[in-house]
Amino acid sequence: MADGSDLQLFHLLMGLFGGLALFLFGMDQLSSSLKSVAGGRMKALLSRLTTNRLTAAFSGALVTAVIQSSSVTTVLVVGFISAGLMTMVQSVGVIMGANIGTTITAQIIAFKVTEYALLLIAVGFAVRFFARGRRVRDQGMILMGLGLIFFGMGVMGDAMDPLRSSPLFTDLMKGMETPTWGILIGATFTALVQSSSATTGVVIVLATQGFITLPAGIALAFGANIGTCVTAVLAALGKPREALRAAAVHVLFNVLGVVVWIAFVDQLAEVVVSVSPSSPGLTGLDRLAAETPRQIANAHTFFNVVNTLLFLPLAGLFVRIVERVIPELPPSELDVVRPRYLDMELIRTPSLAADRARLEVLHMGDRVRGMLTRIMPALFDGAHEDLIEVKALDEGVDLLHGRIVTYLRHLNQENLSEGVSQELMSIMEAANDLEAVGDIIETNLVVQGLGRLKEGLVVSQVTQEVILEFHKVILRAFDLSLQAVSQRSREAAQAVVDMKGEINQLADMASLHEVQRLVADEPRRLEMYTLEVDVLKNLKRVYYFSKRMSRGVLVATGQGG
Repeated sequence: MADGSDLQLFHLLMGLFGGLALFLFGMDQLSSSLKSVAGGRMKALLSRLTTNRLTAAFSGALVTAVIQSSSVTTVLVVGFISAGLMTMVQSVGVIMGANIGTTITAQIIAFKVTEYALLLIAVGFAVRFFARGRRVRDQGMILMGLGLIFFGMGVMGDAMDPLRSSPLFTDLMKGMETPTWGILIGATFTALVQSSSATTGVVIVLATQGFITLPAGIALAFGANIGTCVTAVLAALGKPREALRAAAVHVLFNVLGVVVWIAFVDQLAEVVVSVSPSSPGLTGLDRLAAETPRQIANAHTFFNVVNTLLFLPLAGLFVRIVERVIPELPPSELDVVRPRYLDMELIRTPSLAADRARLEVLHMGDRVRGMLTRIMPALFDGAHEDLIEVKALDEGVDLLHGRIVTYLRHLNQENLSEGVSQELMSIMEAANDLEAVGDIIETNLVVQGLGRLKEGLVVSQVTQEVILEFHKVILRAFDLSLQAVSQRSREAAQAVVDMKGEINQLADMASLHEVQRLVADEPRRLEMYTLEVDVLKNLKRVYYFSKRMSRGVLVATGQGG
């Protein structure tokens, strides 16, 4: 007898956890494929629809509904804030709207379409197997992911069916009607699976078997809203201040929303019952199983929509609170070089990850530009300390270069389209070229400046003006190449390439000046000539790498080399 009970328990647990695995795997595949298909367009949409709080909330809801990840939406928001494309107040609207977007999954799952699960899996697999284009294959994975979600729901439902007659299990489910208990379970499960949509889906599966009542389902959904904050906090750890503040807004909004509603669970249930479909012809568990799934999905949506409308006018207050709790770093800590834009959360969305890598290259380029700007006055007139300060900046350049290369290596392990692969190659080459420019300044120009100090050489004012004029044009080419890389600007890239004639002409004029100065009646003229010519050669090498970056952009955008 005991053996039979053990066997029954084994089959029950196998079906329950196997179905849960299929369900979560389907959620993961659906989210990954949606991000691959629509990630780039959603980023563009998010950047445009944030002119005011309402449109920001709408864009947050829409983007999250499409890419099925509020965490990715938050990461995008942080990037926009860091790049100065979005204010903190606008980001609050997007984060609030993201909560509405997560409810779409629950609405889809609440439709009882488990009988079509295998059809969706079969069609999705066929599209994935036979299609040649990556986009079509991803669309097949979307269908397959949905099918796996519904199939996993069916497996879990069948496995739990015997539990209907278990008093112990039904008493446990009734215990969830106590809001505190239900919220705790929902938050814990969500923190473990890192997805509020998955938690709500499992709750709806329980509801389809008649195991939980509407108040219990609402409490579990409340818990899911709190548990998803763990994902946001973990994603923000070790990131710039903007990421920590965005995560803090997420936590504050979600926790405060639950606190406001916790005393009104019964009233929320009454409202939801009045607007949801009913099945008066059924009774008992059958009626509960028929009505509750849709009611829970509607409660989840209603709760998040009302919370957004309620708190959206307080976006400014939210910002002031998080800025007080998470103040700006002291100047000494701000000087520490760290990546601003790289985020592993986006690795599985290559088009978005490539954008972040490009922004990090711009961050690296800004630091190299600082070296290129400061080296000339330090080289001609600076003290030893000035040159060492310029040299020290290259450590940050090398650090950022290493982080970018590592990030791109991880990204390159994903299933990339040809266009994204070409883009990553362009970004990698740009990072390498920027590091080369930093090395030219650190190992050549700084050393030449230290040599000037050691030998006691003085560069004449006329020669300084000639070299500085050449440096000014080199700096303009460098700036245009950075613009070309960061904005994928063909015009800027072509402008750098077209500057070759101007650069050569200026270099020839500077060389002629040096030859004429070689016969000047000045002490140590030969040493001065060697120093000045070497400086010109190294500046011309900076243009060479600027041109390489620009050509890489032209190749990546289809114009050839």
